[in-house]
Amino acid sequence: MRAIGINTWVWASPLTDATIDPLLDHIAGLGFDAVELPLENVGDLSIDVVGAALERTGLSPYVVGAMAPGRDLVETDASTVAATQDYLRACIDLAAGIGSPAVCGPFYAATGRTGRRTEDERTAAYGEWRSNLAPVVEHAGSRGVTIGIEPLNRYETSLINTVDQALEGLGALLGPALGLALDTYHLNIEERSTAAAIRTAGEHLVHLQVCGSDRGAPGGDQTDWPALLEALDEVGYAGPLNIESFTADNAAIATAASIWRPLAPTQDDLARDGLVFLRTLTDQGETP
Repeated sequence: MRAIGINTWVWASPLTDATIDPLLDHIAGLGFDAVELPLENVGDLSIDVVGAALERTGLSPYVVGAMAPGRDLVETDASTVAATQDYLRACIDLAAGIGSPAVCGPFYAATGRTGRRTEDERTAAYGEWRSNLAPVVEHAGSRGVTIGIEPLNRYETSLINTVDQALEGLGALLGPALGLALDTYHLNIEERSTAAAIRTAGEHLVHLQVCGSDRGAPGGDQTDWPALLEALDEVGYAGPLNIESFTADNAAIATAASIWRPLAPTQDDLARDGLVFLRTLTDQGETP
């Protein structure tokens, strides 16, 4: 039986102590088992407030990070690297404090930062990335949290687009405190086969985000969902299926995710339709 979760970005951004209670109540009321909690800015969420909301709703937490402009671990100055490392440590500390097993996101460069590289330049960037990520991975290991690195599509990054690139870039740094977080939207764009990409990630898959191929609700889209589930079973992934989509009402997040139109009549419709489909897909029956 797979847990089904959803990201609060479906409704709002940023998530803060002041907004978390009604939103988590709403998500639990819709019938979800888990919730992705984005920490967009250090200080937005506190362990005590988030922990109380989770205890009240019974939702299982998963922390995700946001690589806003100015957050970079490669091809930048030392002060930017240090600030990015501090931000990621804050995400890890939140996760450890609320019981999230993982912190996931594209933790290499600011989302939207793109540019051509020669093979030598790419190799150098990967080496720099490993060096700057290593102390963050060490901190995660000391807190009992796993980092999940997310490949993004070619319009959002030019560094890590595929599972193969992520595995190459991380190399020997992969281990108990570092793996991959995959998103079916990005896989749909960059991989020849979503199922094959999951198999390539194999034991390193620590987290999975799902949505329709148009970034809307999963189901009724071009994704081969039975093949995806079969691949998850083959690699032994026992984690939740987490819906990630975005509201078009917040200008900053809509621009970052290129959400130029509503993806459902309402955001609640997107959540409900996705939940019903995933419950049926995983033979758990429909949500109330």
